Amino acid sequence: MLNYIVRRLVIALIAIFVLATVTFFLMRLVPGDPFAGPRVAPEIRAALRSYYGLDRPLLEQYVIYMLNLLRGDLGLSLAARGHTVTDIIATAFPVSLDLGIRAMILSIVFGIAFGVVAALRRGTTFDYLTVVLVLVGISVPSFVLAGLMQYYFGVYFRILPIARYETFWHTIMPAFALSLGTMATIARYMRSSMLEVVHADYIKTAFAKGLKPHQVVLRHQIRNALFPVLTILGPAVASVLTGSFVVETVFAIPGLGRYFVTAMQNLDYTLVMGLTIFFGAFLIAMNFLVDLAYGLIDPRIRTS
Repeated sequence: MLNYIVRRLVIALIAIFVLATVTFFLMRLVPGDPFAGPRVAPEIRAALRSYYGLDRPLLEQYVIYMLNLLRGDLGLSLAARGHTVTDIIATAFPVSLDLGIRAMILSIVFGIAFGVVAALRRGTTFDYLTVVLVLVGISVPSFVLAGLMQYYFGVYFRILPIARYETFWHTIMPAFALSLGTMATIARYMRSSMLEVVHADYIKTAFAKGLKPHQVVLRHQIRNALFPVLTILGPAVASVLTGSFVVETVFAIPGLGRYFVTAMQNLDYTLVMGLTIFFGAFLIAMNFLVDLAYGLIDPRIRTS
């Protein structure tokens, strides 16, 4: 088990290195100048490029950035003057984390519940409604759902606040808009997986041993049906917890997603690279935890 963990950690570090390298050179290929503007004099622009090291050769910039990255220094933001990328992440990530936790609780609880009940009541009205929910959740983009919710619940009925992130009522619409897609995906995988295991031999053996239906469902069906859900749960948790770019922008939430959109608009190279590396590292960490969760659910994986 220790060798497996060490091997996965080495692969994760290599993946982060490749991600940082590719992001660095791709950002340098983007046309434009982060300091360009009609009110910026040429001598000021040259001074800013020299201050941030953008006037140096590309390979020298790359080596300096990677050496700073090894020390945990993601550099200075080009747009938010006087702020480091690390400070921006430390300020914005708790907001995205809070929103993501709320969204993931909704996604996991209702997604698994809808999938299990739909599979156990296959062919009923609830099953058909679950299939419709899955189709809507997967098909409708989060920003469309966010706009519709703002109009109906915020403007037309005036039940919930339209934007900002101050009280519990401000969190309802963005959390639901962010969770619906993941909820629908989990429900679809859980329903399909439950239908696959319901006729397995070990299920018949469990009933033959005299176990009650709810015991068979909880101990055998749900436990074995969770594997496909765990496979998608790692990337889903990473994407939701690190913040949705569009949802945070629509609801004016000061999270990582909003900063990422602003950084792309302002050609803030260091902030875009820092957030990309942070997203990538978080995604790799979630996938690593999912692999460890496999061993907790199925002892056969620990044995092999």
